[in-house]
Amino acid sequence: MPEDILALTDARLTLAGNAGPVEILKGISLTIHKGKTVGLVGPSGSGKSSLLMLMGGLERATGGRVLALGQDLTLMDEDALARFRRGNMGVVFQSFHLIPTMTALENVALPMELAGVADAFDRAKAELDAVGLSPRMDHYPSQMSGGEQQRVALARAAAPRPAILLADEPTGNLDGVNGQAIMDLLFGLRDRHGATLVLVTHSPELAARCDRVIRLADGQLAPELKAAE
Repeated sequence: MPEDILALTDARLTLAGNAGPVEILKGISLTIHKGKTVGLVGPSGSGKSSLLMLMGGLERATGGRVLALGQDLTLMDEDALARFRRGNMGVVFQSFHLIPTMTALENVALPMELAGVADAFDRAKAELDAVGLSPRMDHYPSQMSGGEQQRVALARAAAPRPAILLADEPTGNLDGVNGQAIMDLLFGLRDRHGATLVLVTHSPELAARCDRVIRLADGQLAPELKAAE
């Protein structure tokens, strides 16, 4: 039997709005198996990024359950969630979220240093080399292009060798050439580390490379475009 890495049961997210509560996610139930690549697609406002945030414990479900590696994220406080993510998840955002006063090497090494990883800088160097940025290790984000900054973000997410890799529109701020390169790197990282990859995308090309495509509409699951293998 395939191992369930992520399992959501009737997961709901309701946020406060100016006109009252707003239902973002309306009872999502799904499982994602180990080693699979899953694309989350749908129109803007359908709840894709919110669903990804629930999976990563970056947003707390207001109903239902969210299990990651068998652990119930809905029962954890913020400190426990941060520790769980640090040891098990890598997250890549559209807007990079690099620390501007740190070099590429320092940006990648920092999360591992905070986690007490003894060889944090050696791992950081290895991951930057894997994404083709060995010559840019000592450069600051302001000295790098958007594509290079996203490569640093990928290296930072992959360096701890997480079981789960989450990516929110990882090619959204990049041109076609850089976007294609980031796609290739994402799938390469998955293959090298054996991580389960879940990504939000508007790119048909990126979705087509996934084992499974989950489509959302108005905060609910729509019929899947491609079944899991």
